[in-house]
Amino acid sequence: MKVKLLTSVITALLVTGYSQLAMADMDAAKRLVADEFQPSTLSQDDQLKEMEWFMNAAKPFKGMEINVVSETIATHEYEAKTLAKAFEEITGIKVNHDLIGEGDVVEKLQTEMQSGKSIYDAYINDSDLIGTHYRYQQVVPLSDYMTGEGKDVTNPMLDIDDFIGKSFTTGPDGKLYQLPDQQFANLYWFRYDLFSKPEIQAEFKEKYGYDLGVPVNWSAYEDIAEFFTGKEIDGTTYYGHMDYGKKDPSLGWRFTDAWLSMAGAGDKGIPNGLPVDEWGVRVEGCSPVGSSVERGGATDGPAAVYSVSKYVDWLKKYAPPAAAGMTFSESGPVPAQGGVAQQMFWYTAFTADMVDATGAKAVLNEDGSPKWRMAPSPHGAYWEEGMKLGYQDAGSWTLMKATPPERRKAAWLYAQFVVSKTVSLKKSHVGLTFIRESDIQDKSFTERAPSLGGLIEFYRSPARLQWSPTGTNIPDYPKLAQLWWQNIGDASSGAKTPQEAMTALAEAQDKVMERLERAGVQGECGPKLNEKKSREYWLSQPGAPKPKLDNEKPAPETIGYDELLKSWTE
Repeated sequence: MKVKLLTSVITALLVTGYSQLAMADMDAAKRLVADEFQPSTLSQDDQLKEMEWFMNAAKPFKGMEINVVSETIATHEYEAKTLAKAFEEITGIKVNHDLIGEGDVVEKLQTEMQSGKSIYDAYINDSDLIGTHYRYQQVVPLSDYMTGEGKDVTNPMLDIDDFIGKSFTTGPDGKLYQLPDQQFANLYWFRYDLFSKPEIQAEFKEKYGYDLGVPVNWSAYEDIAEFFTGKEIDGTTYYGHMDYGKKDPSLGWRFTDAWLSMAGAGDKGIPNGLPVDEWGVRVEGCSPVGSSVERGGATDGPAAVYSVSKYVDWLKKYAPPAAAGMTFSESGPVPAQGGVAQQMFWYTAFTADMVDATGAKAVLNEDGSPKWRMAPSPHGAYWEEGMKLGYQDAGSWTLMKATPPERRKAAWLYAQFVVSKTVSLKKSHVGLTFIRESDIQDKSFTERAPSLGGLIEFYRSPARLQWSPTGTNIPDYPKLAQLWWQNIGDASSGAKTPQEAMTALAEAQDKVMERLERAGVQGECGPKLNEKKSREYWLSQPGAPKPKLDNEKPAPETIGYDELLKSWTE
């Protein structure tokens, strides 16, 4: 009798304890929903329903500690510092969200793939690796996971169709391999206030014979860069261009992030050009067949060499001298300091810094509105209508097969939490990297659009479809990407001519793909290299690789910024 009574008391105490814990979790959810998680596209009642689902789904993992990793940008800093703590308050799962360089993320992922040993429980890595993940099959296909092993921890309110980048993370087999966490594009950035000055407009037109405006092609960009470099305006001496040139992994992204495509080196086709993509890789079916012109690729073709030549010339002539020694992360904040009139290749991930009144006063008006605007990047001499025009980064949640199942489930819960409709709109306002159509269209961004210099107009426009990440053609992103910065670095430093650098790059890419073909580890979509033929043969075929143009500086063309915005709305 005493034993039964004692058991009943213990049971009652346990139930009371669990109830109190559950109440504490719900109290935390209510507090966060009322404050930190505003604004949201959901009502507060629906936010609480979603948070209640997370609390219930996380019960088996309460007290667990998991490790995830991402690159360091404003969006991920918010996740690591704020959302990870909120997730622990609500679910009892502690998250160590590491922030490291993008190159380091890829290196950790590559190490896990090679060793088969789990390093992190989940990764946010670029969708540029979709071709790698699809072929090596070391990533858990989310389409299968959400309906199978992970069904009990998959949020019924996730709404996959709301993600604007889901096509970027889908393999040739139609399966979703990654879940977008943030997206940003590389766009043209310019000082709208300078371009709007009547005296500057008149001076430009007198010198060049056409209107100063948003450059549509590289010819106009070059003229504008020349015009502003060394010009003193209101006590500030300006540069007409900004870029970076240090021999570092980020220099490779500068080029694989669609620079060759912007020049016109590849073929027509959205999202990545067929049969030749923005890396200059030719694909037949789903198999890469060559990168060099001799194998039907375009990595060392005339258009690619032209793109590198322009990069090197503009860096030397029109950018601040320090730019040649900078990396991606070092160069990004420079336009916010004032003194740069335009930048062809500007990542919108830096928009959050650009609108920060504490650090970007030089490019903000007294009322906090921007002196700058962003617009589509101009295209090179080889570009044709129907080609992709720029790059869009899609940092995406990736689950590895090497991760123990229970840890994978807990990590998947965190991944869904930081992209959930409850928190995604607020996260979009903090980092200004968009993943959901519902967030882009929200009235809070309609109200904020004037202070974001064209970012919202771009993401609401059909033009954004011409901006896409690296596609499924690239069979091993970590191995191939490292070849780019090493070879482009030789061109940037002057150690090699652009032709020599691109020839070395194309040959190196073909060697890697040849080794992958011999290894036969990538199945039917692995590389199957073409036999070599003469450059003349391939350059005489339709499409890419394209023969050298007699005139690589066609007539310059500009468009008024307001006219451009109007064309988007129409």
